[in-house]
Amino acid sequence: MATVLHIVGEILVGPADTRPECWVLDGRVTYAAPTGPGHDVQTVRGWALPGLIDAHCHVGLDQHGPVAADVAEQQALADRDAGTLLIRDAGSPSDTRWMDDREDLPRIVRAGKHIARTRRYIRNYAHEIEPDELVAHVRMEARRGDGWVKLVGDWIDRETGDLSPCWPREAVIAAVAAAHEEGARTTAHCFGEESLHDFAAAGTDCIEHASGLDEESTKAFAAQGIAIVPTLINIANFPDLAAPARDKFPVYYAHMLAIHARRYETIARAHEAGIPIYVGTDAGGVLPHGLAAKEAAELAKAGLSTIDVLAAGSWAARSWLGHPGIDEGDPADLVVYPADPRLDLAVLGAPESIVLRGNHVR
Repeated sequence: MATVLHIVGEILVGPADTRPECWVLDGRVTYAAPTGPGHDVQTVRGWALPGLIDAHCHVGLDQHGPVAADVAEQQALADRDAGTLLIRDAGSPSDTRWMDDREDLPRIVRAGKHIARTRRYIRNYAHEIEPDELVAHVRMEARRGDGWVKLVGDWIDRETGDLSPCWPREAVIAAVAAAHEEGARTTAHCFGEESLHDFAAAGTDCIEHASGLDEESTKAFAAQGIAIVPTLINIANFPDLAAPARDKFPVYYAHMLAIHARRYETIARAHEAGIPIYVGTDAGGVLPHGLAAKEAAELAKAGLSTIDVLAAGSWAARSWLGHPGIDEGDPADLVVYPADPRLDLAVLGAPESIVLRGNHVR
């Protein structure tokens, strides 16, 4: 006898599309009640959303580098149990392709391994190379990944004592062009201001953190449709991240505190300008997994409306990553909540039921 999941309440198909019920049959969503005998119907009541996304997550990575498969599995399960069913893995040295065969683990869109300048990023995370090697590594990771390449755009420069771009502008332009030739999109870790101008000139597709957006780069990003994933719950840690450098690199320390202090203002200005913004947590480095709801709350603090936040973590983000939502016939990846998340984003932190790849996993 085929098991059919019947979800009753409000199905939030899109920002302006709400339906009273849906069914999950043969792994897919349908809005037509199954007919005929032979169905074991299980009913779940609540408010349903397409599975949340975490657009900046690192499965298979911790603060020291790659982790064992069992640890990566627990990371993915923590995301799943928090309602995150689609992950853009924004750089990992671990091979997590084995997860694609697991019906109980989130779907992952991979950006391959970070590409960083020699001794200008966290140890054990990235390819550490020089500018003349950048294009070749971008092409390599574009072919290994799932349509994304992740560069490290800036980091502390011990010669200048401050955040500085890792690459000459001409190298960034060539790298982004190479990724696009390979059919991949580019994103980059950027904390400071200067690197953002270089990546805008190159026509990047996305920037992580984007805490250094100024008036000029904000206008450029908006005009070009360059998306940002602010990771505000990570930016909240900037004072602690910079503290060990306070005495040796005081300019860097002051710079990090300044961009931290204006973080909400920066993202509010980006949102007002029309820059696409998506939910991402930066889980897998220092931060634990399963924090999408907390990042959603941070985006609300930056001035995004509840609907804008839900779009940034669900409908719009899924479309941006090339994955469907919960329209008729879509794969059944959805989360059911005990209350309406449109009225209170805190509800996102307490999913009641989770359906992944058509399976009622929780």
